[in-house]
Amino acid sequence: MAIDFERYRASESEKARIGDLFRIMPQGRTSVLEIGARDGYISRLLAERFPEVTALDLEEPTFTYPRVTTVAGDATKLQFADNSFDCVLCSEVLEHIPAVEQSARELARVPRHELIVGVPYRQDTRLGRTQCQKCGKTNPPWGHVNTFDEQRLAQLFPGLTIKSTTFVGSTKEGTNALSAMLMDMAGNPWGTYEQEEPCVQCGAMLVAPERRSFLSKVYSGVAARLNKLQMAFTKPRGNWIHVVFSKDSK
Repeated sequence: MAIDFERYRASESEKARIGDLFRIMPQGRTSVLEIGARDGYISRLLAERFPEVTALDLEEPTFTYPRVTTVAGDATKLQFADNSFDCVLCSEVLEHIPAVEQSARELARVPRHELIVGVPYRQDTRLGRTQCQKCGKTNPPWGHVNTFDEQRLAQLFPGLTIKSTTFVGSTKEGTNALSAMLMDMAGNPWGTYEQEEPCVQCGAMLVAPERRSFLSKVYSGVAARLNKLQMAFTKPRGNWIHVVFSKDSK
């Protein structure tokens, strides 16, 4: 299913996320590489600040903006030499990559100065799971195969210095082993089936179940009530964590 980017970008949460990325963006740099350029929205904004922008995605982006060069590439094996860009921006990407350690090594290799990383913060990927109608296996929400906190990010980039850490948004979302099991038994009827990401197990596109059986309604209903009760006793946390890593002390 194609994402309605106009509606997505207009949300207050997305405005806050992007706003924070640009607030922490280094000043006075010339070149930047954006990993995961998607529709080019952030690339266009980067071009207002950087004279040279390289926008990378798995397939070469089709958008055209002044000062933006589009390229196809894989974050686990970047085609650039060491220290090719002043800065690298990688936001909403690492949670999707199974070989995240290899990707982290590549991301640390190509900037001369800063690496800006943005990922969901302490996401409970049991919540919002989907069930593939083809292979029958469960999937994490939005294809997020990795979760992150401060310690995990520091471990991924041991050779870099953390310059700043910020948190964006607020959430209490989470679940528990019993609720997750009940949702699996119910066929995960309320998963993130609007996502573009296919099944991480077999590659098929994910489609919501056409109907819920009586037992599915019972299991999912109990799970939802347990989650709601749990949220009443859960402390809020940030939706996203943004970290600026540095190769130097400037």
